[in-house]
Amino acid sequence: MTQIDRRTVLRQAGVAAGLAAVGTVAAGAVPAAGTPLSSGVSAPAHPTPHEALTLLKEGNDRFVAGEMTHPNQDPARRKEVAAGQEPFAVVFSCIDSRVPPEIVFDRGLGDLFVIRTGAQDYDCLIEGSVEYGPVLDHTPLLVVMGHQRCGAVTAAVNALESGTTPAPNLDAVVQSLSLAYAVAKKTGADDLVEATVRAQIRLTARALRRDPALRPNIARGMLTVVGAYYSLETGEVSWQP
Repeated sequence: MTQIDRRTVLRQAGVAAGLAAVGTVAAGAVPAAGTPLSSGVSAPAHPTPHEALTLLKEGNDRFVAGEMTHPNQDPARRKEVAAGQEPFAVVFSCIDSRVPPEIVFDRGLGDLFVIRTGAQDYDCLIEGSVEYGPVLDHTPLLVVMGHQRCGAVTAAVNALESGTTPAPNLDAVVQSLSLAYAVAKKTGADDLVEATVRAQIRLTARALRRDPALRPNIARGMLTVVGAYYSLETGEVSWQP
């Protein structure tokens, strides 16, 4: 089986039951908004999914307002986490240089597990990296974050629309995004790239919620998988089921 075939099978296995209902809320959706954490910066020792999400929301609010506090970025924190780590969230996002999760969420050393690929494209190796935090460290929150004007999605949409074939490895990314493209195409959206970005977020989050390694923690309320969309223009992260 080729690399492209493996990626396609993996993606189809995760989302085959959900293509027609890609916009519906699934298990592990965004926790309800609540009271901000008392500190707004320090994470509890063992945060709940809601507390972890609140920390990210508050950090992004500071980033958007230009009031970043840069927590956990000093030598003391470096020494503190040198012997061990307990990040409170996993962020699976794009490689785009304009979307660094630690800056977008105003966080520091030891706060986040970060996995970055073009348009959150994943295969079995990447999926193992995504699973690492929730399975081995019981990280309570997994964020799938796409962004405005994604270059990888733009390249994929252009290739699929024109029927052209990029370089071999880039073609694998195009093929892995073909399902999101197909979902977006059916909506008749004027901006096919943005519609594909949002479909890719939902499809990836949906597939991860069905991941056998993650489902037990989701069922117990120990893990929440959420989708997120980052605006390059405003810096704001919006959340989606």
